[in-house]
Amino acid sequence: MHEQSDEALVAAWCGGSMPAFEALYARYRGPLYRYFLRLSGDATQANDLYQGCWEKVIRARNRYRPTGPFKAWLFRVAHNHAMDGFRRSEPATGLVEAETPGAQPDPAEHATAEERATRLAAALAELPDVQRDAILLKLEGGLDLDAIARATGVGRETAKSRLRYATARLKQALTGERTE
Repeated sequence: MHEQSDEALVAAWCGGSMPAFEALYARYRGPLYRYFLRLSGDATQANDLYQGCWEKVIRARNRYRPTGPFKAWLFRVAHNHAMDGFRRSEPATGLVEAETPGAQPDPAEHATAEERATRLAAALAELPDVQRDAILLKLEGGLDLDAIARATGVGRETAKSRLRYATARLKQALTGERTE
């Protein structure tokens, strides 16, 4: 069931197939959670946003129309849910590193990777909210430019500009290189 397209899985899920829902959930569990974690900077808030988003997706599944990719629709729901949540709460103060399962590297590699992750989290935290959201939709959600524009409710050129500025700021923060 995991090799089926998102749209086929949604259609099966709407038809009552729980394995189809489980396949979708498994497919987007990591990217969606990391999106909320890096956006909020707080594991507890990320968990709340993550669970609330899936509740909204479950309630709205019959409104999904396969005119665009399911992934874009899912991350639009996630974006809107996060923005609603942020409006209702205090802003987060920092970003935390996302836990990712895998083999443990040797200590030197682990220290280097941890240092890079810390620098990336700090650089992401320094981005304006709209730029951080756009870059996380691209990096964690895997969305293309048009899907990011739809998810954030802005024009394509605005989304492109936000990505360009976010990328330049991250590159400068991580390498010390000045970009134009």
